[in-house]
Amino acid sequence: MAQALNLTVGDVRKQLVRIALPIMGTSFIHMAYSFTDMAWLGRLGSEAVAAVGVVSVLIWLAYSISYINKTGSEVTVGQSLGQEQQDRAAHYASHNITISILISLVLGLIYFLFGRNIFAFYKLSPEVEELSFSYLKIVLLGFPCTFFSITVSGIYNGSGLSHIPFKVAASGLVLNMILDPLLIFVLGWGTEGAAWATTISQFVVFWLSYYYIRHKAQLFGGFPLLVHLRWIYVREILRIGLPVAILNSLFVFVSIFLGRQASSAAIHSGLPGHIGVATLTTGGQLEGLTWNTSQGFATALSSIVAQNYAAGKPDRIFLAYKYTLMYTSIFGGLGTLLFVFWGSQFYSLIVPEPMAYQAGGVYLRIIGFSQLLMMCEIATQGLFYGCGRSMPPAIISIVGNYLRIPVAIYCINRGMGLEAIWWIISISSMFKGSVALFWMFILRKKLLHRVSL
Repeated sequence: MAQALNLTVGDVRKQLVRIALPIMGTSFIHMAYSFTDMAWLGRLGSEAVAAVGVVSVLIWLAYSISYINKTGSEVTVGQSLGQEQQDRAAHYASHNITISILISLVLGLIYFLFGRNIFAFYKLSPEVEELSFSYLKIVLLGFPCTFFSITVSGIYNGSGLSHIPFKVAASGLVLNMILDPLLIFVLGWGTEGAAWATTISQFVVFWLSYYYIRHKAQLFGGFPLLVHLRWIYVREILRIGLPVAILNSLFVFVSIFLGRQASSAAIHSGLPGHIGVATLTTGGQLEGLTWNTSQGFATALSSIVAQNYAAGKPDRIFLAYKYTLMYTSIFGGLGTLLFVFWGSQFYSLIVPEPMAYQAGGVYLRIIGFSQLLMMCEIATQGLFYGCGRSMPPAIISIVGNYLRIPVAIYCINRGMGLEAIWWIISISSMFKGSVALFWMFILRKKLLHRVSL
C-alpha cells in the first residue's frame, strides 16, 4: 500500500521539483511514443508522416478530452487529501476511473464511424487518407487502456506520487521503441506496424497501471475501480475537469482548421499539400519539448496548490507559483534558442526529407519566439486548476486560439502563404501568456482572501 504525500508542510521548492520531474518524464514519454513512430515512418516518406500526423490530431483530441478525469482526479483527490478526507479521495478516484472508461468507449465509436469524413477535411490524396484510416482503426483498440492509465496517473499525481506513473509509462516506451522497427520494417507492416506497436504498448501500460493501483501501490486503503456514479461526485469532477478538456479540445479544432489552411497554402506555394500538414503536426509535436516541460511543472504546482488551498495556506501556494515561473522561464529561454537557431536540424531528426525539414525549420524558428510566454501561460493554468478555478484559463485559451481562425483566413486570402500561419500561432501564444499573467496578478488578492477563510 502506498502513502499519499502531505504537501502542506516541508520545503516547497523540493516538493515542486520532486513531483514535477516524474510528471515531465511521463509527458516526454508520451511525446516519445509519437516521436518514435514519426522517426521510423519518416524513413517511409512524408506521405506516411502526414497520414499519421492527421491521426495524431485525433489522438490529441482524445487526450484533451481525457483531461476531464486527469485534471479532475488531480484536483479532487489533492483537495480531499488537503482536508485529510481519504474516504472522499477514494470516492473521487473511483468516479474518475469509471467516467474515463465510459468516455473512451463513446469517443472510440465516434472516431470509427466518422474518421473518414474528418480526414477528407484535410484535402489529402486518397492514398494518404486510406493510410490514415488504417492507422486509426488499430489505435482505437487501445483507447480504453489509454484513458484508464491517464486517469490513474492523475490520481497518483494528486497524491504526490508522480514517480509511479513515470515508471509505468517508461516501461511502455521501451516496448514501443523495440516494436516500432520490428513491425514497420522487419515484418513490413508500414504505418499499420507503427499503430500496432503503439496499441500493444498501451495494453502493457494499462496492465501495469492496474497492477499498481490494485496491488503494489494501493491508495486510500483500496477502492473499487468501477462504481455506480453519484451526481455529487460527478458534478465536482465535471466542474473542474470539463473546462480544461474543452479548452484543450477546442485548441485541437483550431489545429484541424489551420491544418487545412496550411495544406491549401502549401499547394498555392507550389508544394504538395501534405507538406503543410506534416509541418504543422510534426512541428507541433516537436514543440512538445517545451510544452511538456511546462505542463510537468504546472501539474506539480496544481497538486501542491490543491492541498494547500484546502488547508488554507496561501503563502505556500504563491511560493510554489514563483518557483514554477522561474523554472519554466529558464526552459522557455532554452527552447527559444533551440527552435530559432537549430530548428531545421532538430526537425530533420524526425523527417530527413529535405523539402519537409526545411519547411519544418521555418515553422520552429517562428514559433520559437513565443516559447517563454507560452510556458508562463501553462504554469499559470496550474495555479488556477489547483484552486478549482478552471474557467479563467479556459477563457484565455479559447479566445486566444479562436482568434487565429479569422486572422488566418484574412492572411491566406491576401496570399501571404505558410509563414503567415506560423506567425499567427506564435503571436497568439504570446498574447495568451501575457493575459494569463495579468489575470493572475489581478486575482491574486481575491485568491489569497478565499484561501485564508
